Amino acid sequence: MKNLKLIAFFVIPTLFSTSCSNDDAPVNEEEVITTVTTTLSGGGQIITLTSRDLDGDGPNAPVVSVSGNLVAGRTYSGSTTFLNELENPAEDITGEVEEEGTDHQVFYQLPSSIGTVTYSDTDTNGRPVGLNFTLVAGTAGSTGTLTVTLRHLPNKTASGVSSGSITNAGGNTDAAVTFSLAVN
Repeated sequence: MKNLKLIAFFVIPTLFSTSCSNDDAPVNEEEVITTVTTTLSGGGQIITLTSRDLDGDGPNAPVVSVSGNLVAGRTYSGSTTFLNELENPAEDITGEVEEEGTDHQVFYQLPSSIGTVTYSDTDTNGRPVGLNFTLVAGTAGSTGTLTVTLRHLPNKTASGVSSGSITNAGGNTDAAVTFSLAVN
């Protein structure tokens, strides 16, 4: 009888805790991002870098385009936008990234010969979001790649993250695209 009471003491609360669920809990689903566009404006020049992947993880590679070359030493104002073009009309995810800025950061990885990036926007804690930035073009004759990565829940206080280093950022990658660039 004593063992039966002990079993009831442990089993009944377990049954109640597993049979109850909170179906009303909000779920923050990951957004589908099909299109990443980075725009660079400087010296009367506008360069548009676009990666469009309308089949998501499907068999087709993204369509990547770059509208022009950087000019050595020129300072460009940059911005990046994120769209879900599977929706009609296309859903602009950029506003959500901005609104949830403490949970997101855009990283720009490129060799210094192509240029250097400095963030020009911050979240409510004064840490970078990266939707807006400045790029100073590097050395004439240089070629290389720019990788644009949107991270969800990065550790923005980790070493180097505030200055744009993705190495210690952690978090989950929501989007990552690579563009080939040249500097004239």
